[in-house]
Amino acid sequence: MIKVEGLRKSFGRQAVLRDLDLEVATGSITVIIGRSGGGKSVFLKHLIGLVRPDAGRVLVDGVEITHLTGRALDGIRRRYGVVFQGGALFDSMSCAENVAFPLREKLRIPADEIAKRVDAALAQVGLEGVGAKLPAEISGGMRKRVAIARALVTEPEIVFFDEPTTGLDPVLVNTIHHLILDLHRRFRFTALVVSHEIPEIFEIADTVAMLHEGRIVEVGPPGAIQASANRIVRQFIRGEPDNSEGH
Repeated sequence: MIKVEGLRKSFGRQAVLRDLDLEVATGSITVIIGRSGGGKSVFLKHLIGLVRPDAGRVLVDGVEITHLTGRALDGIRRRYGVVFQGGALFDSMSCAENVAFPLREKLRIPADEIAKRVDAALAQVGLEGVGAKLPAEISGGMRKRVAIARALVTEPEIVFFDEPTTGLDPVLVNTIHHLILDLHRRFRFTALVVSHEIPEIFEIADTVAMLHEGRIVEVGPPGAIQASANRIVRQFIRGEPDNSEGH
């Protein structure tokens, strides 16, 4: 579904992505792991079309999106759902209005149809009856669920999750991971998840890719990544400091 070839991006003299290659299989859950500042969010922005690379290509279902603009890029984005880091809900809108937002922006459908789809999306994430509440009136875990409902309400083919469990306690982390897995099984979207939740994220991943200093240094099924002989991967999974010049 997604193919990335030779992606490069620098900001000034700072090289963030360095000849990055990755393939995301249709209908899979692919998880990108790596240290803070390693380029995960910048990489995600390239896939969404928010940032253009200095070199390389991003293909979505065979279509190169790297140089698309306007309606052509919007057409690709209509196939996307995005769960932003921290949820990124609109504080002044109710939960239902937040979920309805992409429907109103992307689709021309009647108000009663929007209301039905919003109710269904909130029910899918276990939030029946909270539509009238403001984000400030519900818990952090519930806000994450609203953000997931908003991402899925347009029935996207591809869903991006940018650190979907940031700021949650371990019990809620597990709950959100299993919600993602359950929704994926039901709707079979292609998912790309950026996460630092080690080892919990391995339970839902089909494929794990380790991003380090702008490159994918290893990619494979969770078991293979956990058993990796690569020093960089082992250090990250075990939570060890990155002493590149050490031992």
